[in-house]
Amino acid sequence: MTVSLRALMGATALLALSGAAMAETTITVATVNNGDMIRMQGLMDDFYAKNPDIKVEWVTLEENVLRQNVTTDIATGGGQYDVLTIGTYEVPIWGKQGWLVSLNDLPAEYDVDDLLPAIRGGLTVDGNLMASPFYGESSMVMYRTDLMEAAGLTMPDAPTWADIETAAKAMTNTETGVYGVCLRGKAGWGENMAFLTAMSNSFGARWFDEAWMPQFDQPEWKATLDFYLNLMNNYGPPGASNNGFNENLTLFQQGKCGMWIDATVAASFVTGKDSTVADKVGFALAPDNGLGKRGNWLWAWSLAIPASSQKQDAAKAFINWATNKDYLALVASKEGWANVPPGTRSSLYANEEYAKVPFAKMTLDSINSADPNAPTVKPVPYVGVQFVAIPEFQGLGTTVGEIFSAALAGQKTADEALAEAQTAVTDEMKASGYIQ
Repeated sequence: MTVSLRALMGATALLALSGAAMAETTITVATVNNGDMIRMQGLMDDFYAKNPDIKVEWVTLEENVLRQNVTTDIATGGGQYDVLTIGTYEVPIWGKQGWLVSLNDLPAEYDVDDLLPAIRGGLTVDGNLMASPFYGESSMVMYRTDLMEAAGLTMPDAPTWADIETAAKAMTNTETGVYGVCLRGKAGWGENMAFLTAMSNSFGARWFDEAWMPQFDQPEWKATLDFYLNLMNNYGPPGASNNGFNENLTLFQQGKCGMWIDATVAASFVTGKDSTVADKVGFALAPDNGLGKRGNWLWAWSLAIPASSQKQDAAKAFINWATNKDYLALVASKEGWANVPPGTRSSLYANEEYAKVPFAKMTLDSINSADPNAPTVKPVPYVGVQFVAIPEFQGLGTTVGEIFSAALAGQKTADEALAEAQTAVTDEMKASGYIQ
Protein backbone atom coordinates (compact mmCIF):
# COMPACT_ATOMS: atom_id res chain seq x y z
CA MET A 1 0.00 0.00 0.00
CA THR A 2 2.92 2.30 0.82
CA VAL A 3 4.40 1.75 -2.63
CA SER A 4 1.08 2.51 -4.26
CA LEU A 5 0.72 5.70 -2.21
CA ARG A 6 4.23 6.80 -3.16
CA ALA A 7 3.51 6.05 -6.80
CA LEU A 8 0.32 8.05 -6.56
CA MET A 9 2.13 10.96 -4.92
CA GLY A 10 4.82 10.81 -7.59
CA ALA A 11 2.24 10.83 -10.37
CA THR A 12 0.50 13.79 -8.74
CA ALA A 13 3.81 15.65 -8.57
CA LEU A 14 4.50 14.88 -12.20
CA LEU A 15 1.09 16.18 -13.19
CA ALA A 16 1.71 19.35 -11.23
CA LEU A 17 5.06 19.80 -12.92
CA SER A 18 3.47 19.11 -16.29
CA GLY A 19 0.81 21.72 -15.62
CA ALA A 20 3.47 24.26 -14.66
CA ALA A 21 5.41 23.49 -17.82
CA MET A 22 2.29 23.98 -19.90
CA ALA A 23 1.66 27.33 -18.24
CA GLU A 24 5.25 28.41 -18.83
CA THR A 25 4.97 27.80 -22.57
CA THR A 26 2.27 30.34 -23.25
CA ILE A 27 4.01 32.99 -25.35
CA THR A 28 2.74 36.46 -26.19
CA VAL A 29 3.16 37.63 -29.78
CA ALA A 30 2.83 41.34 -30.63
CA THR A 31 1.92 41.92 -34.24
CA VAL A 32 0.51 44.42 -36.74
CA ASN A 33 -3.11 44.36 -37.91
CA ASN A 34 -2.47 43.74 -41.59
CA GLY A 35 -3.88 40.98 -43.75
CA ASP A 36 -0.93 38.59 -43.75
CA MET A 37 -0.66 38.64 -39.96
CA ILE A 38 -4.41 38.14 -39.52
CA ARG A 39 -4.25 35.21 -41.94
CA MET A 40 -1.46 33.62 -39.87
CA GLN A 41 -3.67 33.69 -36.78
CA GLY A 42 -6.26 31.68 -38.71
CA LEU A 43 -3.71 28.95 -39.45
CA MET A 44 -2.63 28.29 -35.88
CA ASP A 45 -4.12 24.78 -35.80
CA ASP A 46 -1.11 23.70 -37.85
CA PHE A 47 1.28 25.22 -35.30
CA TYR A 48 -0.52 23.61 -32.36
CA ALA A 49 -0.49 20.22 -34.07
CA LYS A 50 3.29 20.46 -34.37
CA ASN A 51 3.86 22.18 -31.00
CA PRO A 52 1.20 20.89 -28.57
CA ASP A 53 3.04 22.23 -25.50
CA ILE A 54 3.10 25.85 -26.71
CA LYS A 55 0.16 28.22 -26.64
CA VAL A 56 0.12 31.66 -28.26
CA GLU A 57 -1.58 34.79 -27.03
CA TRP A 58 -1.90 37.58 -29.61
CA VAL A 59 -1.63 41.32 -29.17
CA THR A 60 -2.69 42.73 -32.55
CA LEU A 61 -2.29 46.49 -32.97
CA GLU A 62 -2.45 49.26 -35.55
CA GLU A 63 1.01 49.98 -36.99
CA ASN A 64 1.80 53.23 -35.14
CA VAL A 65 0.51 51.85 -31.81
CA LEU A 66 2.46 48.60 -32.25
CA ARG A 67 5.70 50.49 -32.80
CA GLN A 68 5.15 52.66 -29.74
CA ASN A 69 4.27 49.72 -27.50
CA VAL A 70 7.09 47.39 -28.49
CA THR A 71 9.67 50.19 -28.43
CA THR A 72 8.68 51.15 -24.90
CA ASP A 73 8.66 47.53 -23.76
CA ILE A 74 12.05 46.58 -25.19
CA ALA A 75 13.80 49.79 -24.13
CA THR A 76 12.67 49.28 -20.54
CA GLY A 77 13.17 45.50 -20.52
CA GLY A 78 9.51 45.14 -19.66
CA GLY A 79 9.23 41.54 -20.83
CA GLN A 80 5.61 41.93 -21.88
CA TYR A 81 6.14 40.12 -25.20
CA ASP A 82 8.01 36.98 -26.26
CA VAL A 83 7.85 37.62 -30.01
CA LEU A 84 7.86 41.10 -31.56
CA THR A 85 6.81 42.08 -35.06
CA ILE A 86 9.35 44.73 -36.00
CA GLY A 87 10.77 46.21 -39.16
CA THR A 88 14.03 46.64 -40.99
CA TYR A 89 14.56 49.96 -39.20
CA GLU A 90 14.52 48.59 -35.66
CA VAL A 91 16.49 45.37 -36.17
CA PRO A 92 20.04 46.76 -36.67
CA ILE A 93 19.61 49.39 -33.95
CA TRP A 94 18.09 47.08 -31.35
CA GLY A 95 20.45 44.25 -32.31
CA LYS A 96 23.49 46.42 -31.61
CA GLN A 97 21.97 47.41 -28.26
CA GLY A 98 21.79 43.74 -27.24
CA TRP A 99 18.02 43.94 -27.00
CA LEU A 100 17.33 41.01 -29.38
CA VAL A 101 18.13 37.30 -29.29
CA SER A 102 20.23 35.80 -32.11
CA LEU A 103 18.36 33.37 -34.35
CA ASN A 104 21.48 31.69 -35.70
CA ASP A 105 20.48 28.46 -33.94
CA LEU A 106 17.17 27.95 -35.73
CA PRO A 107 16.92 24.35 -37.04
CA ALA A 108 18.41 23.35 -40.38
CA GLU A 109 14.93 23.09 -41.92
CA TYR A 110 14.63 26.86 -41.56
CA ASP A 111 17.23 27.18 -44.38
CA VAL A 112 18.69 30.61 -43.69
CA ASP A 113 20.58 30.58 -47.00
CA ASP A 114 17.25 30.62 -48.84
CA LEU A 115 16.48 34.15 -47.59
CA LEU A 116 16.77 36.85 -50.27
CA PRO A 117 20.18 38.54 -49.77
CA ALA A 118 18.74 42.08 -49.66
CA ILE A 119 16.27 41.11 -46.94
CA ARG A 120 18.67 38.92 -44.92
CA GLY A 121 21.34 41.61 -44.96
CA GLY A 122 19.02 44.15 -43.37
CA LEU A 123 18.23 41.77 -40.52
CA THR A 124 21.80 40.66 -39.73
CA VAL A 125 23.98 42.32 -37.09
CA ASP A 126 27.63 41.29 -36.70
CA GLY A 127 26.94 37.97 -38.38
CA ASN A 128 23.84 37.21 -36.32
CA LEU A 129 20.37 36.94 -37.81
CA MET A 130 18.44 39.05 -35.30
CA ALA A 131 14.96 38.70 -36.82
CA SER A 132 13.27 36.37 -39.27
CA PRO A 133 11.35 37.98 -42.15
CA PHE A 134 7.65 37.15 -42.31
CA TYR A 135 7.28 39.08 -45.52
CA GLY A 136 9.49 41.46 -47.46
CA GLU A 137 8.37 44.33 -49.59
CA SER A 138 9.25 47.27 -51.73
CA SER A 139 6.66 49.65 -53.18
CA MET A 140 5.12 49.89 -56.63
CA VAL A 141 2.25 51.37 -58.62
CA MET A 142 -1.03 49.47 -58.53
CA TYR A 143 -3.47 50.85 -61.08
CA ARG A 144 -6.87 50.24 -62.65
CA THR A 145 -6.34 48.83 -66.14
CA ASP A 146 -9.96 49.56 -67.15
CA LEU A 147 -9.70 53.24 -66.22
CA MET A 148 -6.38 53.61 -68.00
CA GLU A 149 -7.86 52.04 -71.12
CA ALA A 150 -10.94 54.27 -70.94
CA ALA A 151 -8.63 57.30 -70.73
CA GLY A 152 -6.69 56.12 -73.78
CA LEU A 153 -3.49 55.76 -71.75
CA THR A 154 -0.93 53.00 -71.24
CA MET A 155 1.00 52.69 -67.99
CA PRO A 156 4.73 52.14 -68.63
CA ASP A 157 6.41 49.35 -66.65
CA ALA A 158 8.80 52.03 -65.35
CA PRO A 159 6.78 55.27 -65.15
CA THR A 160 7.90 58.79 -64.28
CA TRP A 161 6.11 61.06 -61.84
CA ALA A 162 4.87 63.02 -64.86
CA ASP A 163 3.23 59.82 -66.12
CA ILE A 164 1.53 59.43 -62.74
CA GLU A 165 0.18 62.99 -62.78
CA THR A 166 -1.17 62.57 -66.33
CA ALA A 167 -2.90 59.31 -65.40
CA ALA A 168 -4.28 60.70 -62.13
CA LYS A 169 -5.86 63.63 -63.93
CA ALA A 170 -7.39 61.38 -66.59
CA MET A 171 -8.84 58.86 -64.13
CA THR A 172 -10.32 61.29 -61.58
CA ASN A 173 -14.11 61.44 -61.76
CA THR A 174 -15.65 63.11 -58.74
CA GLU A 175 -19.19 62.36 -60.00
CA THR A 176 -18.59 58.61 -59.68
CA GLY A 177 -16.38 58.99 -56.60
CA VAL A 178 -13.23 57.72 -58.30
CA TYR A 179 -10.02 59.52 -57.38
CA GLY A 180 -6.99 59.35 -59.65
CA VAL A 181 -4.46 58.54 -56.97
CA CYS A 182 -4.42 57.40 -53.35
CA LEU A 183 -1.25 58.00 -51.33
CA ARG A 184 -0.43 57.84 -47.63
CA GLY A 185 -1.26 60.96 -45.67
CA LYS A 186 -1.58 59.64 -42.10
CA ALA A 187 1.21 60.96 -39.89
CA GLY A 188 3.92 58.53 -38.80
CA TRP A 189 7.53 57.73 -39.61
CA GLY A 190 6.35 54.40 -41.02
CA GLU A 191 3.18 55.82 -42.57
CA ASN A 192 3.32 59.04 -44.62
CA MET A 193 7.06 59.53 -44.12
CA ALA A 194 7.88 56.07 -45.49
CA PHE A 195 6.16 57.11 -48.70
CA LEU A 196 7.44 60.70 -48.77
CA THR A 197 11.04 59.81 -47.91
CA ALA A 198 11.14 57.23 -50.70
CA MET A 199 9.47 59.68 -53.06
CA SER A 200 11.95 62.42 -52.12
CA ASN A 201 14.86 60.16 -53.07
CA SER A 202 13.60 60.17 -56.66
CA PHE A 203 13.42 63.98 -56.60
CA GLY A 204 17.07 64.21 -55.53
CA ALA A 205 16.27 65.10 -51.91
CA ARG A 206 17.80 63.65 -48.75
CA TRP A 207 17.22 63.96 -45.01
CA PHE A 208 20.79 64.95 -44.22
CA ASP A 209 23.93 65.94 -46.07
CA GLU A 210 27.22 64.20 -45.35
CA ALA A 211 27.77 66.40 -42.27
CA TRP A 212 24.33 65.48 -40.83
CA MET A 213 22.83 68.88 -41.63
CA PRO A 214 19.06 68.64 -42.27
CA GLN A 215 18.05 69.38 -45.86
CA PHE A 216 14.38 70.39 -45.73
CA ASP A 217 15.34 73.94 -46.72
CA GLN A 218 16.73 72.73 -50.04
CA PRO A 219 14.90 72.94 -53.40
CA GLU A 220 14.69 69.16 -53.82
CA TRP A 221 12.44 68.79 -50.77
CA LYS A 222 10.30 71.72 -51.90
CA ALA A 223 9.84 70.05 -55.29
CA THR A 224 8.86 66.80 -53.57
CA LEU A 225 6.30 68.30 -51.20
CA ASP A 226 4.84 70.68 -53.79
CA PHE A 227 4.30 67.81 -56.23
CA TYR A 228 2.79 65.55 -53.57
CA LEU A 229 0.38 68.18 -52.28
CA ASN A 230 -0.66 69.20 -55.81
CA LEU A 231 -1.28 65.57 -56.76
CA MET A 232 -3.32 64.82 -53.65
CA ASN A 233 -5.26 68.09 -53.54
CA ASN A 234 -6.33 67.80 -57.18
CA TYR A 235 -6.72 64.06 -57.71
CA GLY A 236 -6.75 62.42 -54.27
CA PRO A 237 -9.65 61.42 -52.00
CA PRO A 238 -11.07 63.79 -49.37
CA GLY A 239 -9.67 63.40 -45.87
CA ALA A 240 -6.42 61.96 -47.21
CA SER A 241 -4.45 63.23 -44.22
CA ASN A 242 -6.13 60.45 -42.21
CA ASN A 243 -5.33 57.67 -44.68
CA GLY A 244 -2.54 55.17 -44.14
CA PHE A 245 -1.92 51.75 -45.67
CA ASN A 246 -5.12 50.10 -44.46
CA GLU A 247 -7.41 53.02 -45.33
CA ASN A 248 -6.03 53.30 -48.88
CA LEU A 249 -6.25 49.53 -49.32
CA THR A 250 -9.97 49.68 -48.51
CA LEU A 251 -10.49 52.58 -50.93
CA PHE A 252 -8.72 50.72 -53.73
CA GLN A 253 -10.60 47.49 -53.07
CA GLN A 254 -13.86 49.46 -53.24
CA GLY A 255 -12.96 50.88 -56.64
CA LYS A 256 -12.36 54.42 -55.40
CA CYS A 257 -8.71 54.77 -56.53
CA GLY A 258 -7.35 54.90 -60.05
CA MET A 259 -3.84 54.35 -58.73
CA TRP A 260 -2.28 53.47 -55.42
CA ILE A 261 1.48 53.68 -54.88
CA ASP A 262 2.31 51.60 -51.84
CA ALA A 263 3.74 48.37 -50.52
CA THR A 264 4.16 45.48 -52.93
CA VAL A 265 2.62 43.22 -50.29
CA ALA A 266 -0.75 44.86 -51.03
CA ALA A 267 -0.88 43.19 -54.44
CA SER A 268 -2.50 40.01 -53.12
CA PHE A 269 -5.20 42.06 -51.41
CA VAL A 270 -6.12 44.29 -54.37
CA THR A 271 -6.41 41.15 -56.54
CA GLY A 272 -8.05 39.01 -53.86
CA LYS A 273 -11.59 38.01 -52.97
CA ASP A 274 -12.29 41.20 -51.00
CA SER A 275 -11.48 43.45 -53.96
CA THR A 276 -14.27 44.64 -56.25
CA VAL A 277 -11.68 45.40 -58.95
CA ALA A 278 -9.57 42.23 -58.59
CA ASP A 279 -9.52 41.47 -62.32
CA LYS A 280 -8.74 45.05 -63.34
CA VAL A 281 -5.40 45.71 -61.63
CA GLY A 282 -2.03 46.29 -63.28
CA PHE A 283 1.40 46.80 -61.72
CA ALA A 284 4.38 49.04 -62.47
CA LEU A 285 7.62 50.07 -60.77
CA ALA A 286 7.49 53.05 -58.42
CA PRO A 287 7.99 56.29 -60.37
CA ASP A 288 11.25 58.14 -61.00
CA ASN A 289 12.13 61.68 -62.01
CA GLY A 290 14.93 60.89 -64.44
CA LEU A 291 17.62 61.18 -61.75
CA GLY A 292 18.49 57.50 -61.42
CA LYS A 293 16.49 56.71 -58.26
CA ARG A 294 12.96 55.37 -58.02
CA GLY A 295 10.51 56.25 -55.27
CA ASN A 296 10.38 52.75 -53.83
CA TRP A 297 11.44 51.45 -50.48
CA LEU A 298 12.82 48.26 -48.93
CA TRP A 299 11.19 46.75 -45.86
CA ALA A 300 10.50 43.52 -44.08
CA TRP A 301 8.06 42.88 -41.29
CA SER A 302 9.97 40.38 -39.21
CA LEU A 303 9.62 38.34 -36.04
CA ALA A 304 12.19 38.83 -33.30
CA ILE A 305 12.67 37.75 -29.69
CA PRO A 306 13.40 40.39 -27.05
CA ALA A 307 16.26 39.54 -24.71
CA SER A 308 13.80 40.05 -21.83
CA SER A 309 11.71 37.02 -22.85
CA GLN A 310 11.80 34.11 -20.42
CA LYS A 311 10.45 31.70 -23.04
CA GLN A 312 13.00 31.96 -25.82
CA ASP A 313 12.93 28.30 -26.90
CA ALA A 314 9.16 28.38 -27.39
CA ALA A 315 9.47 31.73 -29.16
CA LYS A 316 12.06 30.27 -31.56
CA ALA A 317 9.77 27.33 -32.30
CA PHE A 318 7.01 29.77 -33.23
CA ILE A 319 9.29 31.91 -35.41
CA ASN A 320 10.60 28.83 -37.22
CA TRP A 321 7.03 27.72 -37.95
CA ALA A 322 5.79 31.15 -39.08
CA THR A 323 8.69 32.03 -41.38
CA ASN A 324 9.96 28.81 -42.95
CA LYS A 325 9.20 27.29 -46.37
CA ASP A 326 6.57 24.94 -44.98
CA TYR A 327 4.48 27.91 -43.87
CA LEU A 328 4.51 29.32 -47.41
CA ALA A 329 3.30 25.96 -48.70
CA LEU A 330 0.62 25.89 -46.00
CA VAL A 331 -0.77 29.28 -47.05
CA ALA A 332 -0.67 28.22 -50.71
CA SER A 333 -2.64 25.05 -49.91
CA LYS A 334 -5.32 27.01 -48.04
CA GLU A 335 -5.47 30.33 -49.87
CA GLY A 336 -3.62 29.90 -53.17
CA TRP A 337 -0.12 30.98 -54.20
CA ALA A 338 -1.14 34.61 -54.71
CA ASN A 339 -1.71 34.94 -50.95
CA VAL A 340 1.65 33.57 -49.81
CA PRO A 341 3.70 36.12 -47.81
CA PRO A 342 6.07 37.55 -50.44
CA GLY A 343 9.56 38.89 -50.65
CA THR A 344 11.58 36.70 -48.28
CA ARG A 345 12.81 33.52 -49.98
CA SER A 346 14.61 32.76 -53.23
CA SER A 347 12.83 29.41 -53.48
CA LEU A 348 9.46 31.18 -53.72
CA TYR A 349 10.52 33.09 -56.82
CA ALA A 350 11.96 29.92 -58.34
CA ASN A 351 8.62 28.17 -57.86
CA GLU A 352 6.84 27.63 -61.19
CA GLU A 353 3.39 28.02 -59.62
CA TYR A 354 4.28 31.29 -57.91
CA ALA A 355 5.77 32.61 -61.16
CA LYS A 356 2.22 32.57 -62.58
CA VAL A 357 1.09 35.13 -59.97
CA PRO A 358 0.70 38.43 -61.90
CA PHE A 359 2.64 40.59 -59.45
CA ALA A 360 5.44 38.15 -58.54
CA LYS A 361 8.08 39.46 -60.95
CA MET A 362 7.26 43.14 -60.36
CA THR A 363 7.58 42.59 -56.59
CA LEU A 364 11.01 40.97 -56.93
CA ASP A 365 12.18 43.63 -59.41
CA SER A 366 11.04 46.34 -57.00
CA ILE A 367 12.86 44.77 -54.04
CA ASN A 368 16.03 44.37 -56.10
CA SER A 369 15.92 47.99 -57.33
CA ALA A 370 16.12 49.49 -53.83
CA ASP A 371 19.58 50.06 -52.38
CA PRO A 372 19.63 50.97 -48.66
CA ASN A 373 23.37 51.63 -48.79
CA ALA A 374 23.01 54.23 -51.57
CA PRO A 375 19.40 55.40 -51.29
CA THR A 376 19.70 58.92 -52.66
CA VAL A 377 21.03 60.82 -55.68
CA LYS A 378 23.52 62.76 -53.56
CA PRO A 379 25.79 61.08 -50.98
CA VAL A 380 24.47 60.61 -47.45
CA PRO A 381 25.97 59.40 -44.15
CA TYR A 382 23.10 57.02 -43.39
CA VAL A 383 21.70 53.65 -44.41
CA GLY A 384 18.01 53.21 -45.23
CA VAL A 385 15.72 53.91 -48.16
CA GLN A 386 12.49 55.16 -46.54
CA PHE A 387 14.08 55.75 -43.14
CA VAL A 388 17.37 56.87 -41.62
CA ALA A 389 18.89 54.09 -39.53
CA ILE A 390 19.65 56.13 -36.41
CA PRO A 391 17.79 55.78 -33.08
CA GLU A 392 16.50 59.35 -33.27
CA PHE A 393 14.67 58.81 -36.54
CA GLN A 394 11.55 57.29 -35.03
CA GLY A 395 10.82 60.54 -33.22
CA LEU A 396 12.09 62.75 -36.04
CA GLY A 397 10.07 60.94 -38.67
CA THR A 398 6.88 61.14 -36.64
CA THR A 399 7.38 64.86 -35.97
CA VAL A 400 7.96 65.65 -39.64
CA GLY A 401 5.12 63.31 -40.59
CA GLU A 402 2.73 65.31 -38.40
CA ILE A 403 3.90 68.55 -40.00
CA PHE A 404 3.47 67.25 -43.55
CA SER A 405 0.10 65.66 -42.73
CA ALA A 406 -1.08 69.03 -41.45
CA ALA A 407 0.01 70.58 -44.75
CA LEU A 408 -2.05 67.98 -46.63
CA ALA A 409 -5.02 68.84 -44.42
CA GLY A 410 -4.63 72.49 -45.49
CA GLN A 411 -3.53 73.73 -42.09
CA LYS A 412 -0.24 75.16 -43.41
CA THR A 413 1.51 75.80 -46.70
CA ALA A 414 4.28 73.67 -48.13
CA ASP A 415 6.81 76.41 -47.38
CA GLU A 416 5.62 76.70 -43.78
CA ALA A 417 5.77 72.93 -43.35
CA LEU A 418 9.29 72.67 -44.74
CA ALA A 419 10.56 75.53 -42.56
CA GLU A 420 8.98 73.93 -39.49
CA ALA A 421 10.50 70.55 -40.37
CA GLN A 422 13.94 72.08 -40.87
CA THR A 423 13.82 73.77 -37.47
CA ALA A 424 12.51 70.72 -35.62
CA VAL A 425 15.04 68.32 -37.13
CA THR A 426 17.94 70.74 -36.69
CA ASP A 427 17.10 71.25 -33.01
CA GLU A 428 16.98 67.48 -32.38
CA MET A 429 20.22 66.80 -34.26
CA LYS A 430 21.96 69.47 -32.18
CA ALA A 431 20.52 68.05 -28.96
CA SER A 432 21.68 64.58 -29.98
CA GLY A 433 25.20 65.75 -30.73
CA TYR A 434 25.26 65.10 -34.49
CA ILE A 435 25.84 68.79 -35.29
CA GLN A 436 26.96 71.84 -33.33
